[in-house]
Amino acid sequence: MLVTCDFHNHSCLSPCGSLDQPPSVLARLACARGLNLVALTDHNSALNTPAFAECARREGISALYGMEATSREEVHVLCLFAEPQAALEFGKFLLERLSPTPRGLVRPDEQVVVDADDNVIEQYGVYLGMALTLDYDDLCAEADSWGALVIPAHIDRPAFGAISHLGFLPEGPYAAVEAVRPLPVGASRGYTVITGSDAHYPEHIARRPFRLELPDTWNARSTIDLAMIRAALGSGRVLLPFDS
Repeated sequence: MLVTCDFHNHSCLSPCGSLDQPPSVLARLACARGLNLVALTDHNSALNTPAFAECARREGISALYGMEATSREEVHVLCLFAEPQAALEFGKFLLERLSPTPRGLVRPDEQVVVDADDNVIEQYGVYLGMALTLDYDDLCAEADSWGALVIPAHIDRPAFGAISHLGFLPEGPYAAVEAVRPLPVGASRGYTVITGSDAHYPEHIARRPFRLELPDTWNARSTIDLAMIRAALGSGRVLLPFDS
């Protein structure tokens, strides 16, 4: 079966995300706009994934949980898990390796941790937009060792993409690579290419989904079968929005 997916979305926790996009709004609009499998990937943190899990359940959509981690070179990497707790534990590991926040960089109304009903739990004071002390290769290897789907984000963008910041896409333990537009021949090094909305505002939700061919049992259990997702991505069973 073809499943409409979007693995790159933010919430009000991301410092550059809109406060009008708590997990409840992401889940509601993702469902209304036809998405079946959606990931929440705030910058360097998974603190809003428990709320997103409940919101996704309410809306009847399937979810993945993780973060958009920032390597020391300021390359963004999606790290996705099947369960919120796994994402939270990896997020704690990353927080311990986040560069110090410059004084005055975080406003009190930014980076909001909420529950599934949009009640504010915490205004997070450590700036989540900083780079980690892990370099790109170590970050990808660590995420893979924790069992995450590792997906370099928007590799073709001039900011925070692997090609622009590293000069090329290194080999790595990738489940896929994400692009914004069709890539030049050879740029993906043979890795499966997906798209993602990188939604920071409600109007961005579902703007660049992709379709993934999965077995009918991909979501038969209480959590997503991550091995099935990995296998489908690895075999290239993907339809992109710019495919003819």
